[in-house]
Amino acid sequence: MRILTGPKVTLLALQRFEKPEHIEWETDAPSPGEALVEFAGRTCYQSYHNPGGRTNRQYIEHLLEVGHGSVLEHYVATFLFEGVSRSLTHELVRHRAGFAYSQLSQRYVDESQAAFVEPACIRDHPEAHAVWLSAVEQSQQAYVRLVELLAARFAEVEDRTLRRKMARQAARSVLPNATETKIVVTANARAWRHFIEMRAAPEADVEIRALAVEVLRQLQRAAPNIFADYTIRTLPDGTEGAETKYRKV
Repeated sequence: MRILTGPKVTLLALQRFEKPEHIEWETDAPSPGEALVEFAGRTCYQSYHNPGGRTNRQYIEHLLEVGHGSVLEHYVATFLFEGVSRSLTHELVRHRAGFAYSQLSQRYVDESQAAFVEPACIRDHPEAHAVWLSAVEQSQQAYVRLVELLAARFAEVEDRTLRRKMARQAARSVLPNATETKIVVTANARAWRHFIEMRAAPEADVEIRALAVEVLRQLQRAAPNIFADYTIRTLPDGTEGAETKYRKV
């Protein structure tokens, strides 16, 4: 049995931008997505000539300061999350505005060799770890046996794929929230900021907080001006959280 202790975050895709040839405009934006955010904002006021002489960073800081978050929705980033539990994705998919999800299907995927995500507070407690390990082992064994029994029950179903799906979709009911899942997530910058503000906060669940902090780190590298206002800090329990100096946008 594979036991996992933390998320793996892979940045898959970032927003592209092609400046219209008929519009004269220059920017020092460090990424195409940040250039797009500035261009969209300047389109609102036809201020391509940059009367204030602002840099891209200054322009985006002003958007954040005044709460003009709609402009940030033009920037889009896609991630692959692995090594996360079903508990985490139950919370993750509650973020609807500006998000798109494609998650591993337990109806089609055989979970007899699935990994499980163990919370650190359980892993560090020998007795709690023994209880947890016993529970997930029994759940996985029950899943395997149920798939066997249900496959026999549905043996007369001619479609092989349907037969396996019927067995697995019922057997998955015994798998715990700790079961690892994989999910591709796309969201715009405004939505990612809201996710980080909610899930990287000290009071958030430890697992999803670790995910949110790692997402923030990668977005700060990909779009430093859009996410420069966040500070990552170590909390009293040794885990990490993040906060912004601006109000929600």
